[in-house]
Amino acid sequence: METVASAFAPATVANLGPGFDVLGAAVEGPGDEVTARRVEASGVRISEITGDGGRLSSDPHQNTAGIAALETLARTGMKVGIELQIRKGLPIGSGLGSSAASAAAAAMAVNLLLGSPLRKSELIAPCLAAEAAVSGKHADNLVPALLGGWILVRSVEPLDLVRLPVPSGLFFSVVTPDFELETRKARAALPYAIDRKDHVFDAGQLAGLIAACFSDDVGLLGRSLVDRTVTPARLSLIPGAAEVIAAALSAGAVGSSISGAGPSIFALSISRSVSQRVGEVMQAAFRGVGLDSTLRISAADAPGARRS
Repeated sequence: METVASAFAPATVANLGPGFDVLGAAVEGPGDEVTARRVEASGVRISEITGDGGRLSSDPHQNTAGIAALETLARTGMKVGIELQIRKGLPIGSGLGSSAASAAAAAMAVNLLLGSPLRKSELIAPCLAAEAAVSGKHADNLVPALLGGWILVRSVEPLDLVRLPVPSGLFFSVVTPDFELETRKARAALPYAIDRKDHVFDAGQLAGLIAACFSDDVGLLGRSLVDRTVTPARLSLIPGAAEVIAAALSAGAVGSSISGAGPSIFALSISRSVSQRVGEVMQAAFRGVGLDSTLRISAADAPGARRS
């Protein structure tokens, strides 16, 4: 076993339009990093958190990184002491899977520290327990944060995952405005009842998106990145969101929608240069409503958690 190990987990884009709580993708760029260190006292403790502005709890039972570490340690059956240092590279309440990235990085770091007794896929359950404690039992952020790529969560109980082939040559533009939207508020905005026609439409878009992945059909993918239920319910919560999406499409994006619960907005484009142009136009649209923003450009097929 090692005495110190660090791991990094990336941001993620969840939902991808019609895939509410069932689709997610990893993206390149800043993410969360966790260092795990062996100590004499048994159990898990958090010694330091940076990059969160003092907002996150250092109680390991109230922090996704701490919960994931505790669950990972329990699954190994080892009786050791572990100290965690958490470096937040993702803003809280951004729609980039911040809590999932912390959990994935912590589970990975603890597993590395203990000599990797668990397969990477076996770290999903500890991370799922962590997400359930803070934002509900859904895996659309945490699985791509851990495994990378595009993931379809067919079922959570029992866990059933499908890795989707990513259409070639695509790039993400992900624009995060200087505006925080709590996941709970974004979920509360969703309707309790869904019109039958809207349900049929959304099901068709999700099926089209998955078919596009397996057929490498970028045109079909773009036509399928829309829904009539979740995105429309959340647009009004994000200043300028409709204008940002419209700007992305007018600048040549294949498709665009809200990233996770928002307020980040993503667009998919057919090259890095187009993605850069699209991202800049999206930022200009946010400026039009008085919001500065951060742009990240990423290959659409990005890796998940890894040693750092």
